[in-house]
Amino acid sequence: MLVQLTYASRISKALGSEDIKNILKHSQTNNQADGVTGALCLSSGIFLQILEGDRNTVNRIYHKILQDSRHKDPAILDYREITARQFSEWSMGLITRTDDNKQLFLKYSSDANFDPYSMGAKTLRGFFDEVVDNVRWLRKNPD
Repeated sequence: MLVQLTYASRISKALGSEDIKNILKHSQTNNQADGVTGALCLSSGIFLQILEGDRNTVNRIYHKILQDSRHKDPAILDYREITARQFSEWSMGLITRTDDNKQLFLKYSSDANFDPYSMGAKTLRGFFDEVVDNVRWLRKNPD
């Protein structure tokens, strides 16, 4: 059975750009081997991650994340069975808040600060749907 799990956690200590690159690299390598796809969003000291794949594998990965000292205040925000993967092309994609995409983050936020803890499942799904749509559009229109 395919599932999609979305969770948030706060960064427990300062992470530099090299730390983020290492997290992404390890996630991509491990997820590819496990058949897991998804996206990692980083904004305002909060990780927002969506994982999709086999239920047992996704659950095992989430429990491993719970043991990672870089995360604090973890919370499952959405968990559902899916018929197809939304991020089938990404073993793990990274989305960070930049000047170019700040409107996207604001569109789904209740205030100026992006806070996934205060977002409902439908809002989170809308956010990630738009992320996927934007990536597909950029791939078709590289100029």
